[in-house]
Amino acid sequence: MRVSLTHIALHVADLEACLDFYTRYANLSLIRDRRPHGADGKRIVWLAETGKEQEFIIVILPNGPNKQQAENDFSHLGFALESKKAVDDIAKIAAREGILVWPCKQEPFPVGYYCGIKDPDGNFVEFSYGQPLGPGA
Repeated sequence: MRVSLTHIALHVADLEACLDFYTRYANLSLIRDRRPHGADGKRIVWLAETGKEQEFIIVILPNGPNKQQAENDFSHLGFALESKKAVDDIAKIAAREGILVWPCKQEPFPVGYYCGIKDPDGNFVEFSYGQPLGPGA
């Protein structure tokens, strides 16, 4: 049996704020914007990395509970960047916006160099360089 991970769905309190966050910080593109009949016409969006729209997406669903993840909960979404400088740049912007939760840090392989920020729904999002996945692998 062949199995492929195709998407993660986030049920968020503020769809518009999360859409803005993931397009700005993670450079994801809006690939589907729909209002299904069975969901009372509520907007549901699909986001993907350019060129990977057929491989993996993040689905954002509206009107979810605001999670506000605990500081000692290291659950997160992870995005790889092309350099340490790119990680530093994201961390600086996040610090200015008051959403930096893990300052930039270098860890031994396979963790690499990373920072963590909080999305508008309270989920942690890691930006890294030097992991054995994505750019910088």
